[in-house]
Amino acid sequence: MPVWIDGRPAALLPVTDRGLAYGDGLFETIAVRQGHIALLERHLQRLGEGARRLALPLDLALVRSELLAFAGELGHGVAKLIVTRGDGQRGYAPPADAHCRRILSGNPPPAYPVGHRLDGIRLHPCATRLAEQPLLAGLKHLNRLEQVLARAEWQDPACAEGLMCDSSGRVIEGVFSNLFMVRGGELLTPSLARCGVAGVMRAEILVRAAAAGVATRIGDLDCAELLAADEVFLCNSQYGIWPVVALDCHRWPVGELTRKLQGLLVDLVDA
Repeated sequence: MPVWIDGRPAALLPVTDRGLAYGDGLFETIAVRQGHIALLERHLQRLGEGARRLALPLDLALVRSELLAFAGELGHGVAKLIVTRGDGQRGYAPPADAHCRRILSGNPPPAYPVGHRLDGIRLHPCATRLAEQPLLAGLKHLNRLEQVLARAEWQDPACAEGLMCDSSGRVIEGVFSNLFMVRGGELLTPSLARCGVAGVMRAEILVRAAAAGVATRIGDLDCAELLAADEVFLCNSQYGIWPVVALDCHRWPVGELTRKLQGLLVDLVDA
């Protein structure tokens, strides 16, 4: 599968790269279908916001052109874009003349079981908590150690994802997904003001649901509210929506609104 560094085929990365040394950068995991990039504008918007907040001197027009060219070469699969602050000397202080490095790698599309989408999944309740850091909240930055620790908690194939809470006990997201719940016909999703990743599919679902007349709300949600929900589902940019049917001994049905929203996303997700 192809790998590009700064717009050219390459396979070697300098050990002085600040992404490697400090996690000083961002990434996007992008679905490519027949050479077309799904949710391109949302990926670029999130990347641009992350670059602004981390003060990365990123040329978004250049990133767009490289992504389009790379998707054409990849054809069908997953493009992972990593943007770092580039090379630097020892020490945390960002170099004054930083030059962002752009790394693109391609992989085949994920082979998720069809049953995850149709029948729903079980969640593992992760003991690993997300630290609350508003300065980084919402960003898809390169430090994913919390997710690494959380994913290492279970090996049971019966659980397809894990539920993560913050240090105060609020429910936030899955290990690699965003969380939604339905209560009384209203679509709810946790606030990401303190921690968590603002997923592009989450943003798209909120817009499409509102356009379809569904009441939506973003706010602080705790475990009691999750257990009291009528429906629960997860989403990400690769698989769309997975209904959640179980967490420990608790059960939810695959609900009507979950099915409706799955239908609204058929143009973005592989069948």
